[in-house]
Amino acid sequence: MGNKTPLLLTDEQMRQFIADGFLILQTDFSKEFHQSLIEQLSYVYENEGNPGNNLLPRIRELQQVFDHPVITGALTSVLGPDYMLHAHRHGHFNAIPEAGGWHKDSYWGYSKMRNHHPWWAMIMYFPQDTPVELGPTGVMPGTQNYQTRTFVDNENKEEALASGEAGTFALIHYDIWHRSTPNVLGKARYMLKFEFMRTQAPTSPTWNQKEEAWKLPEQIKSPFRQQDTMWEETWNWLSGKLGSVANTASADAESVQQLAVELRDASEPNALHAAYELARTGTPGIEALLQGLLDDEAGVSRISAYGLSVSGVEAISGLTDALDHENLHTVMHAAFALGEQRELTSGAVSKLINLLQHPAPQVRYTAVESLGMLGKPSDATIEGLIECLKDEDVQVRFTTGLSLSRLGAAAEAAVPQLQIALDDENRYVRAHALEALRYIGTEDAKDALIKHLFNSRWCSNTTPQSTFYP
Repeated sequence: MGNKTPLLLTDEQMRQFIADGFLILQTDFSKEFHQSLIEQLSYVYENEGNPGNNLLPRIRELQQVFDHPVITGALTSVLGPDYMLHAHRHGHFNAIPEAGGWHKDSYWGYSKMRNHHPWWAMIMYFPQDTPVELGPTGVMPGTQNYQTRTFVDNENKEEALASGEAGTFALIHYDIWHRSTPNVLGKARYMLKFEFMRTQAPTSPTWNQKEEAWKLPEQIKSPFRQQDTMWEETWNWLSGKLGSVANTASADAESVQQLAVELRDASEPNALHAAYELARTGTPGIEALLQGLLDDEAGVSRISAYGLSVSGVEAISGLTDALDHENLHTVMHAAFALGEQRELTSGAVSKLINLLQHPAPQVRYTAVESLGMLGKPSDATIEGLIECLKDEDVQVRFTTGLSLSRLGAAAEAAVPQLQIALDDENRYVRAHALEALRYIGTEDAKDALIKHLFNSRWCSNTTPQSTFYP
């Protein structure tokens, strides 16, 4: 425990994370440390209720967990060294013998298009020994990139459990399907959930990479269709390569047509496989994906957008034109794909900025997120985002703070409006404004940040039983 240098993931661990969407890892804290955590958690839950977002300040020793080299190393490997510990935290208490429902966690409702690239991750930490009978979290391996579970044949058979000794944690892709499992022992089981966000696109590997080329992991827990191209593209993206699979395969007209048909397959793994294979084929594949993007069926449009998001510079013109489409889902999906194309998207920036005035809030917050991913922003981009901090829709304001965090010091002009946002009625808009000020990092930003933190200081010792002394 003396060495605080992050213990970065190995190539094999990263391959497993990309394919399965999760890793089970172990810290080495003493039994006494975990017993102290459990005693504090029990006291707080019994006397004060779930502390929610105040979990860290209420149980201060928890910070040691998130400073542990195994956890910092895992997060650095997947999200880069400048990752954000998100303001939403939650302690899950389970003592019932029934399983919870399968779900993906919400960003803000479920309308946001989810990233295949790991921009977000979660840590689920278990402070007590958690055998299968105590109801550990269950995850569905390999489902992080699937909107549905309609293709799953046997959930109990295919489920993986975050079971282990005290100090076990699951690092999971934010979008994986998961649930609580039955606690047949009826004893207290705590799981402490924390969210993390990548603030910078990768420019080089941030894990302990020894082999540059992608290859399949030695053991894949996901029982579903292998997504070789999708996994390879994610590996390359994490290595700092943009559009790495574009134009890497040739296909005749018949093959492209067959893949275009598979975009509409009722099985999502088959449809996604087709989208990524079309991205490999250059112009003919892009044309098929653009037709899919314009489809009246929102699911087909969404699947096609994933293919276009990795198709490289040849896709930019068609995606830019799609921003003028009458279907809202087409516009949202095109804006999403342009955001993932980052610096290749420079020619579409003015149209994305115009979308910040779109009458539909779901279009506005999608454009906000995409503009935050494009690298060095224009003055017009920052001006547009400043206006979005005033938007009537709370999800637009919520997303704007996160995008400004990703833009860092280049967003300095937003500091005055971010100060105003610190008084927003929504707790996460306020939290994201604080994060934006932290990542902007100028003297004015730091002054605003420190002033607000002192004014809103929360005392972790103050409880209904102890209001002021000692």
